[in-house]
Amino acid sequence: MSHTILITGISSGIGKTTADYFTQHGWTVVGTSRTAN
Repeated sequence: MSHTILITGISSGIGKTTADYFTQHGWTVVGTSRTAN
């Protein structure tokens, strides 16, 4: 079974750290941020 997570505020800080964690553990990460960078 695959896992997908939606994380808001992914461009920096705790959002970025959380996205990195889940990516390293095999999850598909969908993220949003205010800027495209």
